[in-house]
Amino acid sequence: MSRFLGIGEKFPEFSMEACVSLEKGKEFKTISNKEMKGKWTVVFFWPLDFTFVCPTEISDFNKEIKNFRDLETQVFGVSCDSKFVHLAWRKDHPDLKNLEFPMLADNRKDLSDALGVLHPVEKIPLRATYIVDPEGTVRWVSVNDLSVGRNTKEVLRTVTALQTNQLTPCNWTPGQKTLS
Repeated sequence: MSRFLGIGEKFPEFSMEACVSLEKGKEFKTISNKEMKGKWTVVFFWPLDFTFVCPTEISDFNKEIKNFRDLETQVFGVSCDSKFVHLAWRKDHPDLKNLEFPMLADNRKDLSDALGVLHPVEKIPLRATYIVDPEGTVRWVSVNDLSVGRNTKEVLRTVTALQTNQLTPCNWTPGQKTLS
C-alpha cells in the first residue's frame, strides 16, 4: 500500500474512463484531474459495485448534488470496478439510474494506490472522501473502514466551512458565525 496522501498535498494526476449516462452511445467519458482545475471537487471512493452499503452512499451524494452545485463543487465517485460494471450496476439498481455525477473506473487501482486508500488485505478502496480546492490541493480527507458508510451532509458542511476561508468552531453549521 502506498503512503496515505493527506492535507496540503496535491491531488494526483489521473485519467480514467467513467460511466456518465445510461443513454445509448453516451454512456462513457474520459475524466482526468484537468477537469478539477479551478473548481472545488469532492472525490469519494467505495469498495465495489453490487454491494449493500455503497448504493446508500452513492444515492445520497446524488440527492445532495444540487447543494454541491450551489457551492460550485463537482462530485466524482470512484471504485475499482470497470466502466462496464458501473453501467450494469446503474441499469440494475433503481437508486443509481439517474446519477448526476460520473462513476470513475479505477480498475487498475492507480488512483486508489496513489492516494494510499487501498485496504491492506482486500486491496479494494476504503470509503475515502477527498475535498480538493480549485488549486488541486487536498483540504480534507475522511477514510472509513469497508463496513461503515459516510455522512454526506458532513461532506457538504465541510466544503462550506472550507469555502468561508475563516476559522469555524466545533459543530459549526452554515449560517453560524465564524471565528475572526
